[in-house]
Amino acid sequence: MPLNTMEQLLEWVRGLNESVHVSIHKNRLEDSDFWFYDKEAGVIRSRNNSFFTVSGLRMVKDGRTVLEQPIIIQDEIGYLGIICRDFDGETHYLMQAKIEPGNINKIQISPTIQATKSNFTQKHGGKKPAYLDYFINASKYEIIVDQIQSEQSSRFLKKRNRNIVIRVDEEIEVLPSHRWMTLNQIKELMRYDNLVNMDTRTVLSCLPVFKSEYLSRMDKPEMRNSAMAEIKNLPDIYQYINNYKMFDSGRAELVPLMELDNWHMKNNELVCDKPYSFKVVFCDIEIEGREVRHWTQPLFEATGIATFGLIMRIKNGMYEFLVCARHEVGCFDGIELGPTVQREYIHSGVDTEIDRLFFDKLNKKDGVIFDTLLSEEGGRFYHEQNRNVVLEIAEDEIQSLPEGYFWTNLRTLSELVQVNNCLNIQLRNLLSVLEW
Repeated sequence: MPLNTMEQLLEWVRGLNESVHVSIHKNRLEDSDFWFYDKEAGVIRSRNNSFFTVSGLRMVKDGRTVLEQPIIIQDEIGYLGIICRDFDGETHYLMQAKIEPGNINKIQISPTIQATKSNFTQKHGGKKPAYLDYFINASKYEIIVDQIQSEQSSRFLKKRNRNIVIRVDEEIEVLPSHRWMTLNQIKELMRYDNLVNMDTRTVLSCLPVFKSEYLSRMDKPEMRNSAMAEIKNLPDIYQYINNYKMFDSGRAELVPLMELDNWHMKNNELVCDKPYSFKVVFCDIEIEGREVRHWTQPLFEATGIATFGLIMRIKNGMYEFLVCARHEVGCFDGIELGPTVQREYIHSGVDTEIDRLFFDKLNKKDGVIFDTLLSEEGGRFYHEQNRNVVLEIAEDEIQSLPEGYFWTNLRTLSELVQVNNCLNIQLRNLLSVLEW
């Protein structure tokens, strides 16, 4: 019997949303006494040079500029950590109800700890994050996951965080901001728009589903077979990715933010003269219960809602998933495996036959298994919510694959996520919503 029912968890979130004070409004960069444009460095930064900076980035290929945009530079690696513990033979995860300044709906279900290095080294002058010592001393406990994983590489430059899950067998004080939840409960909460945050999703995507404790809970034989299967297509995947890393001629170079040719301040926002997937806004923020209650900062605001989609099929009694190797401008290694479809609202690329099939079936609601709006990282992005879709097709519905696409199984993806920087954040988020 779970420690908390779904009704109790939803009521807990509702109560916190009603009681906690949040005030967030847009202002001007000049209104902040902490953030400013450093003309010498060519970046927007904080007075103590902590947290992150916003720089200009230009992608050059074969001597020609192919892209330019603002980019977030945050070199430090933060903790995205979850504590779990077994109660009556079932694993429960200690989850946090947390408000980030860019959240569209106040409270979202977050990991036990979600802290940048600036946070947990207390550069902001606030309190030390709760439960930090468990992760600083993780070697004292059973470590289930400990991986450095990438974040949104279209917005961040080489940004990574430490995704870690530890199992303890001792009593833990549960703060009012935290609750124990089962994995099934968290996955059910993922079906509510914008309720489970991105950081929770990326950590849970790293769970090693091929291990017996996870295999035993899989209801669908096809999912269990996929998790137990032999690793599929790994040499082909690595060969494609390594060829890109070796032979791609593109290079990203940092340039002064205010010298980007097509980006200018307009109505107190940094916007592109042409349609683009995001802009930079500046906010004044007050949130009750945070380590620091009042501050200002820049946030990246998306233009519309992106769509991230994962196509799956059953072949030889097991699920296979269609993934695509994707280059992004801020990617740590240049390229990672992404989902079948990864489309920003402002879309300028060429549609493949795979894209057309996906959107045709999505519009007809044919084979849709999961379709929910889920938020991106609210600490850096303003009200960004994207459509996450898992869609099942018939085995023979796709006869051939364009370059860079691969059918693979859950075992292979689960193995790859145990390695740094192989699966991008969009693919990891979609894997996290799979119910097994």
